[in-house]
Amino acid sequence: MEISIVITCHNYARYLARAIRSAINQNYSRKKYEILVVNDASTDETMDVMNSFMGYIRPVHLDKNIGLSEARNIGIKRAIGKYVVNIDADDYISENLLLIESAFLEQHKEWDAVSCDYDLIDDGGNVLEVKSGKEEPIACGIMFNKDKLFDIGLYDPEFKAMEEKELRQRFESKYRIENIGLSLYRYRKHGNNLTNNTKKVEHYSKLLEDKNR
Repeated sequence: MEISIVITCHNYARYLARAIRSAINQNYSRKKYEILVVNDASTDETMDVMNSFMGYIRPVHLDKNIGLSEARNIGIKRAIGKYVVNIDADDYISENLLLIESAFLEQHKEWDAVSCDYDLIDDGGNVLEVKSGKEEPIACGIMFNKDKLFDIGLYDPEFKAMEEKELRQRFESKYRIENIGLSLYRYRKHGNNLTNNTKKVEHYSKLLEDKNR
């Protein structure tokens, strides 16, 4: 197995099917990648959605809501691929993400992970603008060498927001991430995004600053 896609979900059943379908419909051999879906103790119809994709996904059901960072870590620990890509349940990916990012890493062994640009979309899927994965990194769409993620200790469960920035800082202190200037990820902006919670973002930004002192 070359690649593991890890989709984490907590009460995003209304978006989850789109995320899973985008992972299934890759221009990449299905024999070479797996799709893990981590249900972080959702109380909506998440389990029903997951059941409708049995045979395509490896389901992971958590009895207690543990938060995004820890849920991702559980998915990564169960992954069997050489590389790992995280997707949030309310987002989705281009059909060429696995093909392009894996080809880059295989051809450029000096890099340890690769990110991409992304479309910022509204709740209806309309593109609002294209963002740089280097200048404005997000939590997903990065293909990591899994062993090197383990080496730095995976995601820090203490961070309930800003988790990708914290992880990237630790990862890039030892390893290298390149960005591909192609928009291969669709990041949905809506009222429930953690990044829209100003107080939470400010709290974890300060925590990150304190950690780096």
